[in-house]
Amino acid sequence: MTFEQALVILSQAPQASLDLEWLALLLAQDESPELDVSVYLSKLDDLAEQCGDQLLGEWPNRVQQFADWLFHPNRFRGNQHDYYDPRNSFLSDVIDRQLGIPITLSILAIAVGQRLGLTLHGVGLPGHFVVCAREAGYAPILFDPFHGGKLLNRSDCELLIQSSTGLQVPVTDDTLAPLSKPLIVLRMLANLKAIYLQRGDLNRARRVIARMQTLMPRDPIHRRDLGVVCLQLGQAGRAIDELTAYVEMSPYAADRSMVESAIAQAKAEVAKWN
Repeated sequence: MTFEQALVILSQAPQASLDLEWLALLLAQDESPELDVSVYLSKLDDLAEQCGDQLLGEWPNRVQQFADWLFHPNRFRGNQHDYYDPRNSFLSDVIDRQLGIPITLSILAIAVGQRLGLTLHGVGLPGHFVVCAREAGYAPILFDPFHGGKLLNRSDCELLIQSSTGLQVPVTDDTLAPLSKPLIVLRMLANLKAIYLQRGDLNRARRVIARMQTLMPRDPIHRRDLGVVCLQLGQAGRAIDELTAYVEMSPYAADRSMVESAIAQAKAEVAKWN
């Protein structure tokens, strides 16, 4: 199955039984078609086997031991020196380089932890991403893979949000709710989109935005952004299709006049072909 095919399934069935690490590796394969997903799934199995003997005692102790072991400085760590390196967004590179950003390190933790019987889920804080462990009879445990697996309380989460965004956001139960697989994948794609646009890599940005559109076909923003990038790439016909669809889906959008100007520009380009 290709990444695009998996996104179609997720768009139609958000609760589909597709493993998060498998989706993340398909994303990496979308960038590097020669990548063998099965090799990296085996590496995750190996990590779980290495870690398993380190987990002893009651559940809270096992969660802390797990976070400490996986995110020991000699193993996986946050790439604070080159945060916007696109390789940080590809789980295969994260496994190979032992460097990542919050969301990919969290996916790594979820994948390895689940192999050890830990129930973990991703929490999408504004500007940051952490992991929550849950077990019946115990209070949930939050930890931060990007910062060495540090255990967190709600005040810590609020400080992380403020540090990342400059905003003071109270952390509630809703804030800490599990993020769905489609929204985690969308967040990964949004990271790559921002990186590629910042670097002026429009061809990769176009592919990533197209994948976002596949995942969220009813969100007109992706059609607008795809149309703009296609216009910048000289693909005027595709730009007209995407931008026109955006106007039809969002007839009262605040940027309608700007989008219509872009459509006119694209049509002028097409007219030159005749």
